[in-house]
Amino acid sequence: MAKNDDLIYEEEGKKASKKVADDVVSEEETEAPETMIKKLKEKLKTAEKEKQEYMNGWQRERADFANYKKRAENEKLEVIKYSNENIVSELISVLDSFEMAFANKEAWEKVDKNWRMGIEYIHSQFIKILKDYGFKEMNPVGEKFDPKLHTAAEHTSVNDESKDGIVLSVKKKGYMLSDRVIISPQVVVGEFTK
Repeated sequence: MAKNDDLIYEEEGKKASKKVADDVVSEEETEAPETMIKKLKEKLKTAEKEKQEYMNGWQRERADFANYKKRAENEKLEVIKYSNENIVSELISVLDSFEMAFANKEAWEKVDKNWRMGIEYIHSQFIKILKDYGFKEMNPVGEKFDPKLHTAAEHTSVNDESKDGIVLSVKKKGYMLSDRVIISPQVVVGEFTK
């Protein structure tokens, strides 16, 4: 048994002498200091490389998440922006009814003036509410015909070459909600003839 002054380890009744502890010394401690330094430098290089890979991965994931949040926010705004499209499309028939009533000038002038003013006021309130939600009437007269935006109801011969392919008049109004056409206007397009 080892003497008490040689005792270097004692735990719950287990004892180890200095001689036993010296036998358990790892290989690294017995290697030359230059070899140990070289191995430690290699381990450090490997650890730094792994750290950089983890950092790059983390930064990519963080950027991807930020992009995802932006995309989700934009999609949410688009949904909100166009969520009223169906109801606005339904309300256009009411707007068309107002327009038909106003178009018959003779009959409209025969109606009591106060009643006429009330209906015109309701019409303007109705238009304002629709405009607040991004609703716009399309009036493409004088613009170049665009089949993505307009429907050609008729072509008319024109002698002026500058009016070739230009919208000359609107047969039926068109409407947009924000930047999306919900009903394209039916238009008369000029066609240059020599």
